[in-house]
Amino acid sequence: QVPFVESGGGQVQPGGSLTLSCVPSEILVKIYDMGWYRQRGPGHDRELVARITHDGTTIYKDPVKGRFTISKDNAENTVYLQMNGLKPEDTAVYYCNLAPFAGWRTDWGQGTQVSVSA
Repeated sequence: QVPFVESGGGQVQPGGSLTLSCVPSEILVKIYDMGWYRQRGPGHDRELVARITHDGTTIYKDPVKGRFTISKDNAENTVYLQMNGLKPEDTAVYYCNLAPFAGWRTDWGQGTQVSVSA
């Protein structure tokens, strides 16, 4: 079973917006801290860009601060990433997972591709 199902990616122009969704199959988002990660491509590490704690505190990496908003719906067991003011350097495959990642507990989903270009 895929541990996380990410959706909502696509192709947008610079300055555009997208909202990503993540539905975990085995994790309850109301219990765990969750994060959105991105990987720009081969040779790049997967980096955590936004995190939401179990009690709703949000933390962002500097490159996305003020443009991205992470949120969650405990009733729907879904985590979201609202992305505004997208830049070409935001182009990446986006994944959600526990934050910090715990390889002993879960694995990665397939992610969703975000491409930003004119």
